[in-house]
Amino acid sequence: MTWGLITNEWRLKLLALGLAVLMLGAVAYSQTRPKITSLTVGLNYTVPPNIILVDPPGKTTVIISGLADALSRVEPNNIVATVDAIGAKPGSAVRLNVTARSLVSGVTVQNPPPIAVNIDTQQAIDIPVQVNARAAVGWSIDPTKTLATCPGALNPNPCKVHFNGPVSWENNLKAVVTLTDLAGEQHSLNRPIQLQNASGPLDLSVRTVPQTTADVTSADVLTAAVQGTTTSSVPLVDASPSQGPPPGYRVTAISISPLVVTITGDPSVLQRVRSIVLPAVDLSNSTSDATFQVAIPYPNGASGSVANATIKYTIARNPNVSPSPSP
Repeated sequence: MTWGLITNEWRLKLLALGLAVLMLGAVAYSQTRPKITSLTVGLNYTVPPNIILVDPPGKTTVIISGLADALSRVEPNNIVATVDAIGAKPGSAVRLNVTARSLVSGVTVQNPPPIAVNIDTQQAIDIPVQVNARAAVGWSIDPTKTLATCPGALNPNPCKVHFNGPVSWENNLKAVVTLTDLAGEQHSLNRPIQLQNASGPLDLSVRTVPQTTADVTSADVLTAAVQGTTTSSVPLVDASPSQGPPPGYRVTAISISPLVVTITGDPSVLQRVRSIVLPAVDLSNSTSDATFQVAIPYPNGASGSVANATIKYTIARNPNVSPSPSP
């Protein structure tokens, strides 16, 4: 081996050593250099009794900082973001602070901005299950033989749904099972219960904190339909006015249009209907003929082709009584 060759090898080795030191330094610097980044994490809520948050956000974005080595160990499940609703009052777009902290040593978390949430009062109620039974063509429902039961519920018979959720959702809240095309006697199992309020069907998939609950979602329903429907003609009858004409005036005649309506429905219902009494009207401000349109109150289990009736009251002075003087 010549002296020149040995000299060249040492030069290469020194160059390699120098490059290795530079790479090691670069890696060490990258691991110890401070960094700032963002991360999306879940929100945890602390809520007092009788308060419920409606559709609150489930996540937020936090700013985290620290050395690169520490940040490399950060995951969404080791950054805790908490919303404290203790002391909050019901209202819309209520601002709540968010507190965030890291479970990884050496990582600092900046609290995200406050959030706005809708807060309602939480209330538990029991809702009787109603059966909306519709008969097949040529059949009619016997309402006396319609029954819903909820095996395993707090109130199995008659069936009731124990609902626990926002008070605003409970406005005219109903629990309904709908069955159609019924003929004969049927025992329908596990029929879905639809919750409905004044705004329509209730969407229980909307997130609330704590979670809105209903203890039963289905019911067993017994129904009976009898073959054939009955049609009957019945007269309309006026009710006594809720308030009569002013002093010195009287009703001299009453006319109703139509006088007779045709009703259709369950024979067991129709056989008990002899007439339909129209709603009472107020004549306290009527010193001359007065005409009213009123809705015809068809009995449960029956329907009619005419929705409204017209009542005309003929009003005249009472010859035996002087009208009260005008003020």
